[in-house]
Amino acid sequence: MKTLLRRGAIALGVLVGAVSIAACAVYFMSEQRVTRRYTLADESIPIPTDSISIARGQHLAHAIAKCTDCHTRTLAGQIFVDDPALGRFVPMNLTRGKGGLGATLKDADWVRAIRHGVGHDGRPLRLMPSVEYNNLSVEDIGAIIAYAKSVPPVDNELPGNTLGPVGRALLVTNKMPLFAAEHIDHSTHAVALAPAIGATVEYGNYLAHTAGCAGCHNDSFSGGPIDVGPPSWPPAANLTPTGMKAYDEASFMAALRTGVRPGGTKIKDPMPIAWTKDMTDDEIKAVWAYLKTVPPREFAVR
Repeated sequence: MKTLLRRGAIALGVLVGAVSIAACAVYFMSEQRVTRRYTLADESIPIPTDSISIARGQHLAHAIAKCTDCHTRTLAGQIFVDDPALGRFVPMNLTRGKGGLGATLKDADWVRAIRHGVGHDGRPLRLMPSVEYNNLSVEDIGAIIAYAKSVPPVDNELPGNTLGPVGRALLVTNKMPLFAAEHIDHSTHAVALAPAIGATVEYGNYLAHTAGCAGCHNDSFSGGPIDVGPPSWPPAANLTPTGMKAYDEASFMAALRTGVRPGGTKIKDPMPIAWTKDMTDDEIKAVWAYLKTVPPREFAVR
């Protein structure tokens, strides 16, 4: 009996030791990625100050880039996810108010954050959709920054980001693409011009790859589990012709405006209906025109 107990204690000790070693390894490897510093050259993008450009930037920040989905309508930031196991993710206060970064950010800092997913301190930003924003044109980036710099200051002091044990494990095993900076070619420059605004396939392609569509529905637009969200989020829909048989242009427009599918069922969160409803008719028609041209795929096949 004593021999069996001794063997059990030894086995338990080995198991505990192995788990401890694994936990330390996960922490060390994840911390290397969390604290990595990126040294990027400043990219000069003109920031307009006229009211028309600022209004354009406001539209882009709300309806297209959806900056306000995470940073709130006032850009004062919020606690976006707070889960002890997963972590706490906090889109920062971008205004000039107390707790905000607006008064300290240089133009190059704004550009670096939007296009590269890198903060003013050189560290990678969490859940920043810069893989999509990297495709924005010089003019559109400038307009978004112009708008962000124009918003009234809001006092909102927020806690810092944390990363829980599950979040660290998902990061290390590449099951959660937390840092867009790891997936961007930082040597590229912003495209000079976007396609002309209109209900065209070309403009729809541009919008679909800058408005976050590909971020949730994946690069092939076939849908499936959303990599950048918590496990509770439902899978994204298949937007290829295979998955859009029930839609025409009018019902697609209605879905993005009302959040209701052609059959009457409601589109679930995190589909940002609060923001897509503000897209113009031409913008929605352009995205619809582009989606009709993507290769048909079965659900979640990339």
